[in-house]
Amino acid sequence: MASKPILLRFESKNGQFRLTVDPTDQFPTLISKILDNLPKDVDSRTLTLSNKPHGGEDRLLASLGGVAIGGVGLKHGDKLYIKYKEQPQINGNSAAPTTTSLQPYNSTNRLNGNPIMALDDMPVVPLPQTSPTATIKSPWEVVQQSPLDDRLDKKDGKIPRPLDQKMCRHGPKGMCDYCMPLEPYSPKYLEEKKIKHLSFHSYLRKINSATNKPELKSSYMPPLSEPYYRVKPNCPSGHPQWPDGICTKCQPSAITLQPQPFRMVDHVEFASPSIIDSFLNFWRLGGAQRVGFLYGHYEEYTEVPLGIKAVVEAIYEPPQVDEIDGCTLNEWENEKDVDEVARLCGLQKIGFIYTDLIDAGAGDGTVVCKRHIESYYLSSLEVTFSARLQALNPKATKWSDTGRFGSNFVTCVVSGDEDGGIAISSFQASNSAVEMVRANIIEPSADPTVMLVQSNEEEDGSKSRSRYIPEVFYRRINEYGASVQENAKPSFPVEYLYVTLTHGFPKESAGIFNAADFPIENREAIGEGQELRDVAKKLGISGGKIEGEKGIRSVADFHLLCFLRGMGILSKEEESLLCHVARTHDLAEGFQLLNTPGWATLLAILQESGERPPKRPSPATFEAARNGYFEDSDQLAKRFKGASLR
Repeated sequence: MASKPILLRFESKNGQFRLTVDPTDQFPTLISKILDNLPKDVDSRTLTLSNKPHGGEDRLLASLGGVAIGGVGLKHGDKLYIKYKEQPQINGNSAAPTTTSLQPYNSTNRLNGNPIMALDDMPVVPLPQTSPTATIKSPWEVVQQSPLDDRLDKKDGKIPRPLDQKMCRHGPKGMCDYCMPLEPYSPKYLEEKKIKHLSFHSYLRKINSATNKPELKSSYMPPLSEPYYRVKPNCPSGHPQWPDGICTKCQPSAITLQPQPFRMVDHVEFASPSIIDSFLNFWRLGGAQRVGFLYGHYEEYTEVPLGIKAVVEAIYEPPQVDEIDGCTLNEWENEKDVDEVARLCGLQKIGFIYTDLIDAGAGDGTVVCKRHIESYYLSSLEVTFSARLQALNPKATKWSDTGRFGSNFVTCVVSGDEDGGIAISSFQASNSAVEMVRANIIEPSADPTVMLVQSNEEEDGSKSRSRYIPEVFYRRINEYGASVQENAKPSFPVEYLYVTLTHGFPKESAGIFNAADFPIENREAIGEGQELRDVAKKLGISGGKIEGEKGIRSVADFHLLCFLRGMGILSKEEESLLCHVARTHDLAEGFQLLNTPGWATLLAILQESGERPPKRPSPATFEAARNGYFEDSDQLAKRFKGASLR
């Protein structure tokens, strides 16, 4: 005979609640039900039950596996007391605890509330351990922005205008509607300057003026909110977690795609043309495509109101298999070391670059124009990959309720233009595209111009338990000039998922790595490698020391710095000093570097296995050569004198 359900009362420091349970159920089955009635930052490993509020018998809930609820004498209406600890706070968000065997219901083992099995179909980009919908109480107080964002926040961004000689009727110190400064998001100014997208901070000023109005004396609300197209976990409606249950409160709303009106970065600037030239040498010599990661920093871009530009100082080429029509990235084992070298140089990973070049066969250096108005600008596969990289590099901002919004990570493609020349194009995936990739809603198509919408069903016809696909629409202008809404299933144009950026070079090259002629890494396919003799040649080893100023300036090479870190000879302090010398070109600190023990060890190794001076000739040989007593054939005969073929 089935047991009759009983009602148990629970009390914690947050209040009381009731649960209807089956006496034959085991205690660990209560964890998910109890967590639904507690704050989101509760560490499930620390849930403890007691029969008294103080001085009772405390038992860890996860350790009561195999113990039935009715087996300990609990009856209908009994009351239990709950104790727990909160998870530590990181940037205002709860840090996910480490997964252990006593943590079967932790968020790291569940996907939108459903336990993840080994054979479940995981999304393209794993869900973050912290809840993406968890808001920060005061993000403007706890989130650490970049110094550039802090500087732009302090600027008003208004665009000054001179006096209108025809319309202004006031003195030089007056102001009217015809000469008052414009807002940075002024449509009239953007149209005059042919600026296609608002900068991020201009867009922020625009929506903040509509969200928060000081004259109303209302409480402040963060104006930014990231799109979220997944099923919300921990639904308060009380139904089983998705995919076992879903309601209107936790299911995502329908998605209506529109071109993104702003961009997180406005311009990409390469500090020196030699950066692109050396990157293209692989294609020139081998004929295969190449990919690399951009390292640099962000600066203010004055050509756009409150604009941001990404300044590229170096390109690092990770391990890869290159082919004529694409590349395959291999495991990048020393990625953290390269990132650390960049950090010591005041740089960071800011983007990704790849080539898509085919020689035209004319013998004049022209290439085939693959990307034009009749074909495509970016393929769906490229947009998906760019969205994946942006999801891994989010932007921290105090203006968002989650503490992050979008990404400053950029993508550049080197391809042929309509004139047969080699051109660079820069773009970013939109915030909607990044979230759709996170939620596994879209996938690339064989047709590069369209993106496919995933199905709610698996290949075998069963309902997917790893993704929920909401309705997706997009707006377009039909043949009658009217704006109409279309269903995006099964596919829609990829142009809705990215924004374009401008790019260029400075008038005068001012890159910090002005001695970049060291062999580039991972180019063994074209016979180019990095060896100790290359380091000795680069540093100008002569008599076991660097020749003054020239030798110190030769360390300003990002690829050389990465190679020296891989050798593991220099200490952390010496490596930091080396990177500082490479960045600032300071001769005083350069000579200080020459006197460090690690540098002396490096010189000793290079002297033994690196570039060696030529052997001095004997006095007799020198005298004979000066008087011309023997020709080259005589020298060759002397060299082989006494040699035997046996």
